[in-house]
Amino acid sequence: MIKGFGGIFWRTKNLEAMKKWYNEVLKIEIENWNGTIITPQSDNETIFSFFSENDSYFPTEQQVMLNFQVENLDESIKHLEKIGVPLVMEKMENEFGKFIWIEDPEGRRIELWEK
Repeated sequence: MIKGFGGIFWRTKNLEAMKKWYNEVLKIEIENWNGTIITPQSDNETIFSFFSENDSYFPTEQQVMLNFQVENLDESIKHLEKIGVPLVMEKMENEFGKFIWIEDPEGRRIELWEK
């Protein structure tokens, strides 16, 4: 029944600052309608997963965490270092891939993942 996620929508306190941050940091070009369309590639996966309310994988006060799949995590880290975005978690590798965490200007933790 489900083909994939149709969208991710959330409210923000400062629309222009958030659009600028996501463009500069994650290279997501936000259009005039305040969004963008991300067209997955054939090797792209979207994980839909539940966590218990007290799971420490991401902050318990944060109801949702975004995970963006990237082509090359090391190149992403270089980009983040160049523009001064600190990592919340250094690169971690496990059987699922390579991961880092960053936070957006409103403190939402974001995971970047290389499969």
